[in-house]
Amino acid sequence: MKYIEIRLTPTDGQLEELTGFLLAAGITDTVVDDPADLAELLNKKEDYEWDYVDPAVLKGAEIKPRITFYLEDSAANRRLASELTAQAQQTFAGLTAEISTEDDSAWKDEWKKYFKPARITERLTVKPTWENYTPSADELVIEIDPGMAFGTGTHETTSLCLALLEKYLQPGERVLDIGCGSGILSIGAALLGASAVLAVDIDPQAVFVSRENVALNGCEATVRVQQGDLTKGLDFEADLIAANLMADLVIMLSPHAGQHLRRGGLYISSGILAEKCAEVEAAIREAGFAIEEIRQDGMWCAIAARWQ
Repeated sequence: MKYIEIRLTPTDGQLEELTGFLLAAGITDTVVDDPADLAELLNKKEDYEWDYVDPAVLKGAEIKPRITFYLEDSAANRRLASELTAQAQQTFAGLTAEISTEDDSAWKDEWKKYFKPARITERLTVKPTWENYTPSADELVIEIDPGMAFGTGTHETTSLCLALLEKYLQPGERVLDIGCGSGILSIGAALLGASAVLAVDIDPQAVFVSRENVALNGCEATVRVQQGDLTKGLDFEADLIAANLMADLVIMLSPHAGQHLRRGGLYISSGILAEKCAEVEAAIREAGFAIEEIRQDGMWCAIAARWQ
């Protein structure tokens, strides 16, 4: 699809007024790049807001404030873009404007060329839907279309979870997957012999993607996907809980995990930066669990703990 991209770069102090100018002109969907927002994020008042900031994000501190918006490519919208930018430059001294026509058909699926079948554990392989692959006799293949917003299973946090699932899950056990994302852990649990899996996520888009992937792998009879929260209204007792989240969420949810586990059940948590591992471990112990195992891959950790 072709579209028009309009970038407006105001001088200092004009960003808020420029946003109001665009709203008055009927432009409600904008992307605002403001270095002040990054500074506020980095100087967070609550440490649960984030664990890790990618170095690429930090480059945002170097940019000038800017507003970008997009219009479908048409003669009328090209005129609108030209008129709006001219009016903005007349209204805001020093404002610069860039208008370009883009075509996303060449790049929107570009990321797919980097997602190839990958052996994640001794038995589990993750394969994208668009790749041909012949598994060996002992492989269990998770076929997945993650969408651009969800993981492919090759990240350390997911591979650590899958490895612990493979080690500890016994055939016939019940699994609760908290923060299911694209459904990889739930599908992996089903392939490893779980009798029932409840996959839960607070994000409705994650629920949609997970359901599609569960169906793609023929696991509908075993895996049920729903929007929800471990702390609110879940009626499910599991033999194993998998929670691939982030350190502060694991800490927050750990006191609730035991309410959904049978005695002796296993709690696998991941998405934990190595520097926060000791803090998470302490919280899990305090919640009534005994640590079974801690694994680390690069900067990430996963913890397997037994409910006592």
